[in-house]
Amino acid sequence: MVKNTLLNLLIISVLSTALSISAKAQSWDDLNERMMANYNAGKMDSAILYGKQALELAKKEGGDMFHYTISLSNIASSYESLGKYENAEPLYLEALAIRKKMLGTDHPKYSISLNNLASLYQSMGKYAKAEPLFVEALAIRKKTVGVENAEYATFLNNLASIYIFMGYYQKAVPLFFETMAIRKRILGTEHPDYAASVSNLGRLYEYMGNYGKAEPLYGEALAILKKTLGIEHPSYASALDNMAFMYEFVGNYSKSMQLYTDALEIRKKNLGPKHPEYAISLNNIASLYESIGEYEKAESFYTEAMAIRKKIFGDQHPTYAS
Repeated sequence: MVKNTLLNLLIISVLSTALSISAKAQSWDDLNERMMANYNAGKMDSAILYGKQALELAKKEGGDMFHYTISLSNIASSYESLGKYENAEPLYLEALAIRKKMLGTDHPKYSISLNNLASLYQSMGKYAKAEPLFVEALAIRKKTVGVENAEYATFLNNLASIYIFMGYYQKAVPLFFETMAIRKRILGTEHPDYAASVSNLGRLYEYMGNYGKAEPLYGEALAILKKTLGIEHPSYASALDNMAFMYEFVGNYSKSMQLYTDALEIRKKNLGPKHPEYAISLNNIASLYESIGEYEKAESFYTEAMAIRKKIFGDQHPTYAS
């Protein structure tokens, strides 16, 4: 699993579900497929249970290190999504050490492990530890696979993203342009990943205070997503949030509120009012009401968002704390 670090806040639902696994023998592929299905559905607790069963099976199958390292990384990613960073880190480190020993440091799979560990450190706010790992992963990827592939573009995007968090905006600019150019050549201009690159570049210009450049990029990303995914897709809602945040920042509160409200309705209709992305919309609207001094309305939206996050993530998760 190659983790793609995006500037958009993407929170995955965590549902505590009873997991019943058939007593009959299952292959590693079966268990891993179930693990990934639960992960993609946001059911992290179930994903971890299936991942651990796959991990144990890989041990029994003569120590299949290929399967073993994949399971390690998948379980770690699930823990990371839950905010359990202290559980994720040793698993990513173990996968990295095994791949280094088995494959060497000039192998694409070793670069994936570096990238995943770097993404974890970014989530933990340890940017100084994340940046050199992203740089090393990108260099290995370029050397072993070349620059004309989607995963190299993802690695570029991730390095650019860490520079954003570190405030190194000028370093991020050429990386986002290169990411966008590669995705344009490989995927074309009507692909969601290309739209993500356009949106990320817009976010960078927004952080730099260049709203005149940011606005048309956000508009372009919205148009692509509308055409490729439709206006009821969660990614379209996220793009609406990006533009709304920019309008809020420059003081165009009415336009910002309309976009935030549109995103809220999309998420309510397609994800339901108990989904973490719905909580994002509630939090965004609350923040806007706070900015314009309507504190009672802000409190109501904040309280609802907090209740959803507490139920899904528990009261020890960073998202609930925020």
